[in-house]
Amino acid sequence: MSEDKNLGDDLNDMLDDAKENTKEFVEDAKENAREFSNEAKETAREFSEGVKNTFSSGSGDNKKILAGVLAIIFGAFGVHKFILGYNKEGGILLGITLLGIVLSCVGIGIFVVWITSLIGLVEGIIYLTKSDAEFYATYQAGKKPWF
Repeated sequence: MSEDKNLGDDLNDMLDDAKENTKEFVEDAKENAREFSNEAKETAREFSEGVKNTFSSGSGDNKKILAGVLAIIFGAFGVHKFILGYNKEGGILLGITLLGIVLSCVGIGIFVVWITSLIGLVEGIIYLTKSDAEFYATYQAGKKPWF
C-alpha cells in the first residue's frame, strides 16, 4: 500500500512538473508571438512607406505603370489618356477608333484602328521607359498630352 502511495505521489509530482512546463511553454509562445507580430507590423509599415515613396512624387500619385500598361493594351481606346486626366485627348482617340471600327467594312477603317493602336503602343513604351520623377514632371505636373 505504501508503494501505491509513493507511486501516486510520484505521478502527482510528474503531473505538477508537466503543468509547470506547459505554463512556461505557453508564456514563451505568447512572447514569441508578440515579438513576431510587432516585427510583422513594422515590416508592413516600412513596405507601405516604400510603396508610397515609389509611386508618389510631389503632390499626386504617380500613375506611370498603370498608364503605360493600359496604353500598350488598350491604347487605341485612349484609356491611358483618361487615367492621366487628359479627357479631350482620350475622347479623340476613342472617337477615331470607333469611327475606324465602323469604317472597317469599307477597308480604310482597319488602317485607322491600326494607327490609333500604334499611337497607344508608342506612348505606353515612352511612359514605361521614363523615370518616375521625369514621368511625373512631364505628364502629370507638366500636362503634356501627346507623346
